[in-house]
Amino acid sequence: MDGTAPEGGASHGTAEDAALEAQIGEWVAYMRRRRELSAADSDELEDHLRNSIDELTEAGLEPDEAFLIAVKRMGSLDEVSREFAREHSERLWKQLVLTGGGEPAKAGPVRKDLLIMIACAAVAAIGIKIPALFGLTFDNDLGFYGRNFSLFALVPLAAYFIWRNQVRPAMIGVIAALFALGVIGANVYPLDNDADTTILTAIHLPIALWLVVGIAYASGEWRSDRRRMDFIRFTGEVAIYYVLIALGGGVLTAFTVGVFRAIGIDAEILVSQWVLPCGALAAVVVAAWLVGWKQSVIENMAPVLTRVFTPLFVVALLAFVGAVIWTGNGIDIERDVLILFDLVLVAVLGLLLYGISAREPAAPRGWFDWLQFALVVSALVIDVLVLLAVNSRIAEFGFSANKTAALGENLILLANLAWSAWLLAAFLWRRAPFSRLERWQTGYLIVYAAWAWIVVLAFPPIFDFV
Repeated sequence: MDGTAPEGGASHGTAEDAALEAQIGEWVAYMRRRRELSAADSDELEDHLRNSIDELTEAGLEPDEAFLIAVKRMGSLDEVSREFAREHSERLWKQLVLTGGGEPAKAGPVRKDLLIMIACAAVAAIGIKIPALFGLTFDNDLGFYGRNFSLFALVPLAAYFIWRNQVRPAMIGVIAALFALGVIGANVYPLDNDADTTILTAIHLPIALWLVVGIAYASGEWRSDRRRMDFIRFTGEVAIYYVLIALGGGVLTAFTVGVFRAIGIDAEILVSQWVLPCGALAAVVVAAWLVGWKQSVIENMAPVLTRVFTPLFVVALLAFVGAVIWTGNGIDIERDVLILFDLVLVAVLGLLLYGISAREPAAPRGWFDWLQFALVVSALVIDVLVLLAVNSRIAEFGFSANKTAALGENLILLANLAWSAWLLAAFLWRRAPFSRLERWQTGYLIVYAAWAWIVVLAFPPIFDFV
């Protein structure tokens, strides 16, 4: 395409033409970022768009009005993608391999990106073994590895996104400073391996640093609701890919140990000391790369799983609330039980987030929206029950690092669930648009990050490093 409007459209050289060309250029650029569409596909779609604009302007519409109507006729990019997926399914399946779909023009960039990913994965795999050179072993220094595991995994991943997204130097400085703060929080304090604050650091530092990775993923546009929602989608897809890689790696490892044992060689030490830790770290980068390159070729899995598990969670949570009301029994909070309930509440928020991410904000209300409302309300009731139990334990035994962390986390979840329920109710009763719920969820990420940093940096000295 030569970037000029065909004959028969509005006259060239006017401000309106320039504005129209700019709008078409933005639409085409966005379309070409969809990896399921080849350059020829994009050119064909651009021809259709221009022809439609010409017909509308000849009918008397202004160029900007013609553009909007023509784009509407074309349909959303997701609809276009699905249509091409149906018509070119063989080509799309070929795009799932590492060749990038076989287009010679794309082979160079794809190969370079692949090599950078491999290099970052190798850095993650090698990095976890460097402490062993200084006498730190998994058997004797498990607390050190637990606190620093996320640093070994996420620093190379952030470096990959910094390279891929060409993040600005100033933003690179911010990302580096936050990772340095994580190093300080994990290693400067005199933490014992079995201390509660050590366990809390090992749990909360990955949350804080994952959101730092989000800054690199968003190319410094972290203030954008759209980019934060993109990162939320990305997080769910990475989790699914990582589990799939782990399952495949587990099967391969079991086969390897078995076949070597058949010839009298014990490979378990090699597996436990090298294959598992190095593979676990490298798989984080590999999973992120797979999501980044394949997310627009195949349907995202997280929203699909959300549709399956939301009804099941609703039934399970409502059954639990009903059992509490029927028996009159409160929750007996022990550490393991508390962790279980918090994981349930986090899973509920995950289902809510990925339900939101897969929904068109302008779509009409449906049964799934009511189902999500029931999910949030039931989770809100359970959170209140957990908070009552935690407060009872604090009143009886006093504050500790674990109980204070649990109190803070459940208060944060309570605020999120309560306002989410309010916004969902307002949407269902036609008092507020659905987009308000999406903005609330993406904006609340900063609260999770702030709390995670507080636990990592402030809790150890507050509770005397125990």
